[in-house]
Amino acid sequence: MPSNIRKHDSVMVISGAHKGKTGEVVRVLPDKDQVVVQGVNLRTKHVKPTRMSPRGGIITKEAPLHVSKVSLVDDGKPTRVRFQIRDDGSKVRVSARSGKVIPVKFWDSRTKSVKSREAL
Repeated sequence: MPSNIRKHDSVMVISGAHKGKTGEVVRVLPDKDQVVVQGVNLRTKHVKPTRMSPRGGIITKEAPLHVSKVSLVDDGKPTRVRFQIRDDGSKVRVSARSGKVIPVKFWDSRTKSVKSREAL
């Protein structure tokens, strides 16, 4: 299955209880076809006190969503993703709504920030 949605992409939930919420993809689980979106699908978990966390308590964390429930955001609107092969042989993701190339975002450990480039 092609990777339409990648880490650091901005996505919108298109169905379910969290419909309309947007966020950044924190993690992609390709074997389960799921993604974890920041600030969406929050679940509370009761943590028992252990040596690692002596206080225990209740924590909230993001739970995975199926990849079919989210759509990539382009100019504030959800869009489908198409793939295009360039003349130099590179494969890029293209927005079906606007036809623009979707830049690839990555974590730059030197500057400790998310950077983007047009294609890998």
